[in-house]
Amino acid sequence: MTEAKDKTVTTRGDEVTTGGPFAPLAEPLFRRIWFASLFSNFGTLIQGVGASWAMTQMTGRADLVAMVQSATYAPVMFGAVVAGAIADMYDRRKITLVALSICLAGAVGLAAFSVFDLLTPILLLAFCFIVGIGTALFNPAWQSSVREQVPKKDLAAAIGLNSISFNVARSFGPAIGGVLVAAAGVATAFSINALSFLPLLVVTYLWRRTPERSRLPPEGMARAVISGARYVMHSPSIRTICLRTLLITVCGSSIAALMPLIAREMLHGDATTFGFLLGMFGIGAVCGVVPLTWLRQRLSSENIALITTVLIGLCTIIFGVSRSLPLSGFVLLIAGGAWMVAIAVCNISVQLTAPRWVSARALAIFQSSSTAGIVVGSWAWGQVAHAYSNEMALLASGLAVIVAASARWWLPFPDLDERADHSLHPAGDLPEIRLDLTGRSGPVVIVIEYRVDVARAREFYGVMQEVQLIRQRTGAYGWSIARDVTDPELWTERYHAPTWHDYLRQRSRLTLAEHDKTAQAMSFTTEEGGVRVRRFLERPFGSVRWTEDTPDSGGDIASPLPTVEMGA
Repeated sequence: MTEAKDKTVTTRGDEVTTGGPFAPLAEPLFRRIWFASLFSNFGTLIQGVGASWAMTQMTGRADLVAMVQSATYAPVMFGAVVAGAIADMYDRRKITLVALSICLAGAVGLAAFSVFDLLTPILLLAFCFIVGIGTALFNPAWQSSVREQVPKKDLAAAIGLNSISFNVARSFGPAIGGVLVAAAGVATAFSINALSFLPLLVVTYLWRRTPERSRLPPEGMARAVISGARYVMHSPSIRTICLRTLLITVCGSSIAALMPLIAREMLHGDATTFGFLLGMFGIGAVCGVVPLTWLRQRLSSENIALITTVLIGLCTIIFGVSRSLPLSGFVLLIAGGAWMVAIAVCNISVQLTAPRWVSARALAIFQSSSTAGIVVGSWAWGQVAHAYSNEMALLASGLAVIVAASARWWLPFPDLDERADHSLHPAGDLPEIRLDLTGRSGPVVIVIEYRVDVARAREFYGVMQEVQLIRQRTGAYGWSIARDVTDPELWTERYHAPTWHDYLRQRSRLTLAEHDKTAQAMSFTTEEGGVRVRRFLERPFGSVRWTEDTPDSGGDIASPLPTVEMGA
């Protein structure tokens, strides 16, 4: 437990200690990064206003205005998982520097072409796409490194503060952007965004991060992406969160996508009006942070999702029929708070439950589900607005969001135990081997024999169903459990790994909670000495004598493994 001055947050009966909502700012590294990212977020939101308004002025087409968001977020949707794999395998500080440099290049391009009056709709989308590539690479490395900047007890508060950073910028950045665009033009907005990346680049460069070292070399890129996807696929809680996030963002992205058109055509305003609307949405999101802890203490994630989803749907409908700027601003205030609470609850759950070895990939997949919804939804509602009207698109979107609330019955939120320890369990000594193996030797087949009392067979089988998910999400393939028909007490668990190194990685990925579950399964055995574990090299070419004159490669073999610097 922490000292008495620390607060305790209780989530549906589970105690999670925290040092308070602003405790992470006491950490010098986190504080410097937080303020630098706040400035960068302001620049990003100012650029968003400039890009959307520039496209509105150049074309006036709803579908092309909506494409500004799609161009920015498409790289995040398609490249986030690869970026997450890179962040899990390599030094996250260096990845962050490269990502920020890409963002800076795109922002400088926008500013330069605007200054010389060379910007066209195609170039605007292209530079937004470049900034999106940098953002896609930046986000997983950035978000997964938060746990390196603060103590574990302050992780949830740090996540909340990062949400506040973005939403404070969203509250005032668009309004500032609207004034800048109206007073000095879009080139000024783009130039300020380019400058906003510099402090974050400097702070990140000065961060003296100490990378963890692994006895195993990093996975290949394709295998790392597959490992991350399999982890989420076999993790029911994260999988459900991603699907629900995708659903709500597809249905509810019309407000952000069509807001510049609403400002100009329905409210008869200019860039300042657009900035005001974005600012009200951002203020609502900041205000949404205030009741977040209170809501998580008293309501389940499912009930929070129901309330916020219905609020978003109703606000979208009212926004679609409103012709009053004050009413529209008030509606966006509520909608911003609902969006903030809904997404923050999901984000916190993913970060608190994903183990460190796959945290960036899990966050990247969660982010991909969110951005995929924004990209697809923005395009779809833009098409509806272009074919029919802005009002029709917003009304249809609002009704779709309300209907999406029915997901609580066919895709319910998981009941997460936030007390579970997701720190990695020490893998222990390497298995003894007597064949001359390399890291690429394989496939490796693992066979575990349990001897279980017949009276406890049903209970054992229930535990093994949970063990199955653990094996699969940590890297096992072809998992099965079999019972001997002539000896009912004998159960055999079998799975394989593609290579010897993959098997060693799979052993090293168990969290303390997952290790406890596998230990529970082993505790069922009635045989003295515990379970029997055997490892086989499938298709062992080269591990036996080719001829009588060729010496057997078996014997007392030890495969030394180099120490490798890892990003995780």
